[in-house]
Amino acid sequence: MDNLPIAWHGDHVVIIDQTRLPRDEVYLRLAGYRDIAAAIRELKIRGAPAIGIAGACAVALGARKLKTKDTARFRRELAAIIDFIAATRPTARNLFRALERMRAAAEGDNIDDIKERLSAEAAAIHRYEAAATEAISRFGAELIPAGATVLTHCNAGPLATSGEGTALGAIIAAHRQGKEVRVLADETRPLLQGSRLTTWELQRAGVPVTLITDSMAGHFMKSGKITCVITGADRIARNGDTANKIGTYTLAVLARENKVPFYIAAPTSTIDSSLANGDEIPIEERDPAEVTHLAGVPIAPAGVAAANPAFDVTPARYITAIVTEKGVVRPPYGAGIKGILEG
Repeated sequence: MDNLPIAWHGDHVVIIDQTRLPRDEVYLRLAGYRDIAAAIRELKIRGAPAIGIAGACAVALGARKLKTKDTARFRRELAAIIDFIAATRPTARNLFRALERMRAAAEGDNIDDIKERLSAEAAAIHRYEAAATEAISRFGAELIPAGATVLTHCNAGPLATSGEGTALGAIIAAHRQGKEVRVLADETRPLLQGSRLTTWELQRAGVPVTLITDSMAGHFMKSGKITCVITGADRIARNGDTANKIGTYTLAVLARENKVPFYIAAPTSTIDSSLANGDEIPIEERDPAEVTHLAGVPIAPAGVAAANPAFDVTPARYITAIVTEKGVVRPPYGAGIKGILEG
């Protein structure tokens, strides 16, 4: 499967269990929508575009297994499945965009036809997200100069997108162009997506990468050792405010202080034009045990309180440019985002 996060097989999906990487490359066969929902909640599949694909596949599988021949009942049961999938991860826009597309594909009265359309739409969403990353990678690579040292956060490569990747896609594309780029990868506490996944993907792509702790980023920027920062995104408001993995806002502020360009790379399916600004983006709160434990081992005193917001919001004023499959958007983002959505 070449480390793609999800593959559709008609009556089931196969995912790579991202919680087991990099130590074990384990693939899971999931035949029910509840199994896929659990995999999304447990981060066995993660990354905004990949979550959207997984959510669409879950709806298609759930619909295929509904036995009722009554159209009204079928619609009620299908709506319940969609609502169940929507509750898995509240921040990633791609999931909700995919579910909107699945709802639209469910129009009509013939149940068998609806089931077929839902399967076709899930496959179309997968193709769209993969194709979008190819374009994002090309546009993003243009922003990375030869010999650059690029800082990235969390994981926005093929594992997160089922394609070339967004932030990592741009980096890997620049590497393939012979630009001799190097990467500093934040470990990305608390679940270490940077150290576990980003370094693994970059090593496989042959890109020189050095792992650093999250708290080292400011030091390297101040030392003049970072050419630019590029990350992915989970939701972008129509003014350009962007939610991404917790710690991204910190990097953006540090980048501004040290005059380092800060780029966001994401498909237009990540943009939520219904939200005026980042204050309206819902932020997922995850289990405090992810902070107090590491791989199941306690690293804090028993009973200590811990906060665990999974994302933060970077105001648009800190973002140098947003790279999408339709091109690079620069400030003012309100007009630029409207233009690419309508174009």
